[in-house]
Amino acid sequence: SACDRVTYSINPSSYFNQHHLDYFTFVGRFIANAIFGNKHLECYFTRSFYKHILGKPVNYTDLEAEDNSFYNGLQCLLDRPVDTIDPDLKFSTDINEFGKLRRVDLMPGGAHVKVTDENKKAYVAKVCQMRMTGSIRPQLTAFLQGFYDIIPKDLISLFNEQELELLICGLPTIDLADLKRNTVYTRYTATSPQIVWFWQVMESYEKQDLAMFLQFITGTSKVPLGGFAHLEGMNGPTKFHIQKDMRDHTYLPQAHTCFNQLDLPEYSSYEELRLRFTTAIHECQEGFGFA
Repeated sequence: SACDRVTYSINPSSYFNQHHLDYFTFVGRFIANAIFGNKHLECYFTRSFYKHILGKPVNYTDLEAEDNSFYNGLQCLLDRPVDTIDPDLKFSTDINEFGKLRRVDLMPGGAHVKVTDENKKAYVAKVCQMRMTGSIRPQLTAFLQGFYDIIPKDLISLFNEQELELLICGLPTIDLADLKRNTVYTRYTATSPQIVWFWQVMESYEKQDLAMFLQFITGTSKVPLGGFAHLEGMNGPTKFHIQKDMRDHTYLPQAHTCFNQLDLPEYSSYEELRLRFTTAIHECQEGFGFA
């Protein structure tokens, strides 16, 4: 993925190789065989790719870890009146192919359908489907054909995206001392009560919970080669960052996977922080949540 330089996704321009669909079918079978044989692979994929395998719909929050600038643009579009952003926005989008942009309609006649405040949610849904599904449909179909030849869809769909990644890659070994040494704080310090409680919670977690923490913060369970000093973000090496969330303590923690950032509200006790943080890493893998 362009955002973190760690996870993989399908290249929509793979068709330059005339045998590319055969390769995708082979890779689908290879990965499914590894799961079936309990053989772990050193390969990590984007959240949307795992959702495709599970037959789950993608949504615009999945774009944050794949194309952060485009995601931010969509978030801005949802938060503000359309006319203040792009009064000429239509139901079409540009696809980059070998450095050249190709405009694609998101619906019949989409180039002539204006995006308004009333239909902008439909626009966001359609443009996300095009970028994460429609633009890679042939490759994705070939991959899934190979995968489902080994593990049927109804069996693999029993898992969620996080569990599927751990099935493929195995549970990571996380060195908490190394992570702590390579953590930076904003509006907190290392001696703030909430930070002391946070590390106590982390030390109490089992291996599975630590893996889910890493997925929540970075978007993947991959531990960087060479330790957490080499944790990657969208702009290169980016240390784990805990920032005080100025919202009240009724909110759950929020993660920004492109920046390896945790927004942590100022909880009033260890018990409250543990409850809300544990809820977040288990239930809010999209990165956002309310109590």
